[in-house]
Amino acid sequence: MAHHHHHHHHHHTQNKKILFKSFVLITAFMILEFFGGVLTNSLALLSDASHMFSDSVSLGVGLLAFILGERAVNSRMTFGYRRIEILAALFNGLLLVGISVFIIWEALERFAEPQAIVSTGMLAIAIIGALVNIFVAYIMTRGDTSDNINMRAAFMHVIGDLLGSIGAIVASLLILLFGWTIADPIASLIISILILKSGVEIIIITFHVLMEGIPMNMNVKKIRTALLELPGVVSMHDFHVWSITSEFSALSCHLVISNKEHDQILKEALRILHDQFHIEHATIQVESQDANLEQYEHHRCNEFGGN
Repeated sequence: MAHHHHHHHHHHTQNKKILFKSFVLITAFMILEFFGGVLTNSLALLSDASHMFSDSVSLGVGLLAFILGERAVNSRMTFGYRRIEILAALFNGLLLVGISVFIIWEALERFAEPQAIVSTGMLAIAIIGALVNIFVAYIMTRGDTSDNINMRAAFMHVIGDLLGSIGAIVASLLILLFGWTIADPIASLIISILILKSGVEIIIITFHVLMEGIPMNMNVKKIRTALLELPGVVSMHDFHVWSITSEFSALSCHLVISNKEHDQILKEALRILHDQFHIEHATIQVESQDANLEQYEHHRCNEFGGN
């Protein structure tokens, strides 16, 4: 367990450093791209700059969440402040959706009223933007972007930016070579729809965590079966598995036993949960089948019989 805790702490520190570097790079280029979009009158650049602004905010919020999440457990916050990471991811998901909807609306308006665009300036800034985003995306792949929802949300912002820059490059080339000004809102529309999809996915995942849903990629049926197959266990009730954060799962249950090997069964149950399912925070109540506790457990639920 100590090794796993050390591994988690290493990931946490690494994620924090990566977010800080990414925040500095994205913020600096966002300022450049915004002024570039204003000077060239390009919606694609302005939409990318707007999304980069959301990236800057999201990376900042994600970084702040990691810092606040390190605060110790206290009498008021018995799980500490780890859930702030989930709230940060939810904020970023909502931000992705909001900006995408705004850019889609702007793109539809430009279909009706096309505007003149300085394509050479747009192309130059978009290429620089793509390079910055590729570099930041590369930095972020060294963090935990698969299991940590806060990192994943921030990473999706950067990927969205990269798509925005690529779209702006394609649009500026079409305008430069063929005079197709309509390519600007088309590129913005396609990219915004892709970003919208990512934002909705992140909102769904964070909502699932906040609603105490079972952890993603965890086979709860296997956990239940493993506990019920322990020698001496005859049934189980009040079985719950949930996530505090995307990297911190918890479990609680009552095991009803037919013998007096209370400590041995408890020890074996905790070992299985730790070694096989990587659950380190488990609260298990072991009780005799003759205890007759039903009268005191009015909200008993999730009952399962043993083999």
